[in-house]
Amino acid sequence: MERSLVNTPPAEEPSPPATGDSKPDSARARLKLAELIFDHIESGALVTDAEGRILCINRPYARLLGVDPEAMTGRHVTEMLESSRMHIVAKTGQAELNELFTFKGRDMVVQRIPILEAGKVVAVFGQVMFKQVGDVGRLASKLDMLESKLKLYEKELTSLRAVRYSFDSIFGLSPHILALKEEARKAAATDLPVLISGESGTGKELFAQAIHQGSPRRSQPSVHINCAAIPKELFEAELFGYAKGAFTGASTAGKPGKIELAHGGTLFLDEIGEMPLELQPKLLRVLEDKMFERLGGNQVIKSDFRIIAATNRNLEELVRQKLFREDLFYRLNVIALQVPPLRERQVDIIPLASNLLDKIAENYPVTGYQLTPAAQKVLTRYPWPGNIRELINVLERTAFTVEGGSIDACDLPFYLNRPVNAVPTGAREGLAEILAEAEREALRRALEMTANNKARAAKLLGIHRTVLYKKLLKYRIPLQS
Repeated sequence: MERSLVNTPPAEEPSPPATGDSKPDSARARLKLAELIFDHIESGALVTDAEGRILCINRPYARLLGVDPEAMTGRHVTEMLESSRMHIVAKTGQAELNELFTFKGRDMVVQRIPILEAGKVVAVFGQVMFKQVGDVGRLASKLDMLESKLKLYEKELTSLRAVRYSFDSIFGLSPHILALKEEARKAAATDLPVLISGESGTGKELFAQAIHQGSPRRSQPSVHINCAAIPKELFEAELFGYAKGAFTGASTAGKPGKIELAHGGTLFLDEIGEMPLELQPKLLRVLEDKMFERLGGNQVIKSDFRIIAATNRNLEELVRQKLFREDLFYRLNVIALQVPPLRERQVDIIPLASNLLDKIAENYPVTGYQLTPAAQKVLTRYPWPGNIRELINVLERTAFTVEGGSIDACDLPFYLNRPVNAVPTGAREGLAEILAEAEREALRRALEMTANNKARAAKLLGIHRTVLYKKLLKYRIPLQS
């Protein structure tokens, strides 16, 4: 027998008069559609009248409770569900949302909503929101995961707005850097692990981001972990995440780790040589199986990610010293990219400096900066132990202090012109004497570079003019040349 949302006798309804009026047919169609919608509320739904008598129970709920929906119609809801509160909600008129309800030992989450007409309760609608309380935890975990990903995407979007990481961002004309870019482009087309080596400040992260942006995974997140910046005690939780209540102070909902967040994208492990030795076997297992468990959890999680690692240390030497696992090294070192230091690509120094100055000029009220031949000679001759990072620092400092758009040798930091062994190294000299001689030499050099202009010398040294005069008197350096 076909059921209806309201109690009506099962008598056959007479045909409407042939007047061309389609309203009766339209009403029947809407009622039929409402019945279909009600029966397709998959988790289960129930409607009672204001007295608590069952008007309608849909098939999914009847199956869940193990009852005959037709036999239950018209009976009081407590005959079917002894602990039901549908009739109480009808009396109070107050909705009960996301309440715990237990039936035959099964905990469910339900809601009971009073239906009002002219301010009076005429029915109550009940619905099962979650058939098992555990479903709530799983939903919360998914929401937490989505929230973490959203924060990651927001952070990455902010970063991408400021800097576009691509192969075009890697500036250089030397044969070494051109060959390295070509090799990196080939690596981007694969899904193989990449190990980027090089001194600090050479641009390893830039290569990692360029490979991600040039890969088929570019639309997915690139998750960055600096292995040297995470305390050893927190590293495992940061990498693998943790389950609810895994440790004191842990989030009540747990938290996904960086590996989980990198699903579909790229996981970039910077300073991989600093990873704790005891965690390296766990990382190796994840790289091989792409499966892991959160800290304190027992649920196996799968994550499809591409691994890129970077280091400024000699991993082969660390392997020999038993400070880095050999099997992990070979797993990471499939495609090896060695980024050269700036001193080995002198041909790139001036074009790179000019390119950086164009970007720096965007933050200053000048049309651009030009390096004089003397300034170019200083920059090319300097060995740049801090590589590109140090070059950026020097140019930003210079742009801040220089007057106008022309940068001369005297506008550059004085230490760029100092001989490598300018600091005395006498065995009998104490630290105070060494520092005093270094300071005296810095003062003399600054005056020489600025043609004895005290104001410019003080600015070059980053001190106040009054301090400059005091130090000149202290070291008995003539005030006039």
